[in-house]
Amino acid sequence: MKQPVLAFISIGLYLAATALIAYRLFMRDRAVLPPRMLALGTAFAGFLLHTWLLYQTIFTGAGLNLAFFNALSLASWTVIGSLLVPSINKPVENLGIVLLPVAALTILLDAVFPHVGFMSDNASWMLKLHVLLSMLAYSLLTLASVQALLLAVQDHYLRKRQPNGFIRSLPPLMTMEALLFEMISVGFILLTLALLSGVAFLDNLFAQHLVHKTVLSVFAWMVFGGLLLGRKLWGWRGRKAITWTLSGFIILLLAYFGSKLVLELILHRTTGA
Repeated sequence: MKQPVLAFISIGLYLAATALIAYRLFMRDRAVLPPRMLALGTAFAGFLLHTWLLYQTIFTGAGLNLAFFNALSLASWTVIGSLLVPSINKPVENLGIVLLPVAALTILLDAVFPHVGFMSDNASWMLKLHVLLSMLAYSLLTLASVQALLLAVQDHYLRKRQPNGFIRSLPPLMTMEALLFEMISVGFILLTLALLSGVAFLDNLFAQHLVHKTVLSVFAWMVFGGLLLGRKLWGWRGRKAITWTLSGFIILLLAYFGSKLVLELILHRTTGA
């Protein structure tokens, strides 16, 4: 089956899973809800096709093709994988109402705007480890940012004492908050390891056009680290936790995809990671 057909099937499955999750969230009559596993199964099917698409586009004879839209699709794939696996036994699948459509969009962009940006097969294992850790950190902190958005909506309606069907379908506020800090803690550890592994191959930051990416990544690390410290020492939670989480995520987003966008699509310089 050709790649464009697989891409549209994967997109359709992601959107169908989004619709099922949304239906379960917003439908008031709980007796007629579609099974939870139907939504998860549909999302997993889209994820498997997404996996095959990435395998075909990224792994080439010349090396790993990590051009902008390929990297964007790979990042969304990592995020969806990090969402679906724990959703088997944790109530986190509702995050898919935001993340699954975004993943579908990245597949579409990757299919419509193919680019080339190779990481050579001769690249060191430390560089490959750095890319893997960076993707995993980005995925966990992306999940945390979406969790923070849902937490903000939940907190808003509970403060107004107007919990609608959507809010009542979410886990309790304390559970949502505990999940948020669990994601941030793991993401922070992965980001720390990614930064440490990156030191091994950054011989010349200016020559590799990585100054902005590195500085912004360190700033994001400081924001998430500050949030975890504030949580431990002063019990930060609620709106403060939401603000710090979203601020750290925006900085991290600019660090990787902002610099990659400028270098590849505006300055037309290829980057491998």
